[in-house]
Amino acid sequence: MANDPVETNPENYRVAFENERVRVLEYTDSPGHTTTEHNHPDSVMITLSAFRRRISSNGNSVEVELPAGAARWLPAQHHSGENIGETDTHTFFVELKDSARPSDSEAEEPLGPSET
Repeated sequence: MANDPVETNPENYRVAFENERVRVLEYTDSPGHTTTEHNHPDSVMITLSAFRRRISSNGNSVEVELPAGAARWLPAQHHSGENIGETDTHTFFVELKDSARPSDSEAEEPLGPSET
C-alpha cells in the first residue's frame, strides 16, 4: 500500500495481526505528536484510550474526540494526525482487504476465533 502507516510512521504503528482478509494495526502516541501523511483502507478503529486529535488532509482538518472503548468506521482516506489532547493515544485499526463473504457452497469454516 502506498504511504503505508507502518512505513511512514514506524514509531507509532505496528502490525498486530494479518491474514488474507484483514490487517490489524496498533497505534500509540503522546500529546503533541504529529504523524506524517499516510493512507488507510476501509477500517474499523477501536480506541483503548480516550483522546483528542486533529486529522488533516488536502488543506482541510477536523478535530476528533473519542472515549476509550469506542468502535468507529473509518472510510478509506489519506491524512496526517496530531495529538492535540493531554493524554496518550492507544488504538487498533482493523483494515479490510476485501469484502468476501462465505457462501453456502464454500467449505465450512470452524467457529470461533483463530490465529490466522
